[in-house]
Amino acid sequence: MTAVFIHGVPETLSLWNGVRAHLSGDSVALRLPGFGSPRPARLRDKDAYAAWLADELRSIGGPIDLVGHEWGGHLTLRVVTALDVPVRSWVSDVVHGWHPTYEWHWAAKVWQTPDSEASLTAIREAEPGSGRTFGDILQSRGLTPQLAKEVDAAHGHAMSAAILALYRSAAPNLHADWGAQITGPTTIPGLVIIPAADRMGDETRDLEMAEKLGAHVERLDGLTHYWMLQDPARGAAALQRFWVSLTA
Repeated sequence: MTAVFIHGVPETLSLWNGVRAHLSGDSVALRLPGFGSPRPARLRDKDAYAAWLADELRSIGGPIDLVGHEWGGHLTLRVVTALDVPVRSWVSDVVHGWHPTYEWHWAAKVWQTPDSEASLTAIREAEPGSGRTFGDILQSRGLTPQLAKEVDAAHGHAMSAAILALYRSAAPNLHADWGAQITGPTTIPGLVIIPAADRMGDETRDLEMAEKLGAHVERLDGLTHYWMLQDPARGAAALQRFWVSLTA
């Protein structure tokens, strides 16, 4: 059994180092193309990124326990509900993003506009410590200073282009196409993680989506958006409890 981890936006695969260090089994973290690596031109939208993830999972081979955070979670949910992948179980946070009434946060709405390149250029060219880089902004949500530096170093033209490709293809929300295709519980067992202290979270919609998906729920009191960085041991324990339950 292999645990496969996917980070979100705008992050890198180091996001999962702490959690993986607390796991005893095999694990691998995948890097979304463009986030500290080249971005092939074919990855022009969220569907292409989902197809990329499905190919990666097939290359690894199953059975896989798939774990995604934020956009990594969105891609996780897409592949297990729509594509043929060798996945035994899935885990995601921020599933409220799939709710029919969800509205993207203000930054996402900016990136979905035709002239949004300037917004990302300003973030990309800002000096670290100025309060205007991704690393600076996301530390208020629990990103560690170490990972903040890595994120800022990785934020080049490829990352900006990848962010626009994902968000522009997800208007007005993920329910509009991907979510509307889900009519009931997933055939693959799932776990929804709810970091209860995330100021941008939406526990009510998370719970409604978990019920629709037929997924288990793990509520992490006191932890925020970056729960895997704030308490990696607790995050790993939550994953292990879920995985053990699959064989009980």
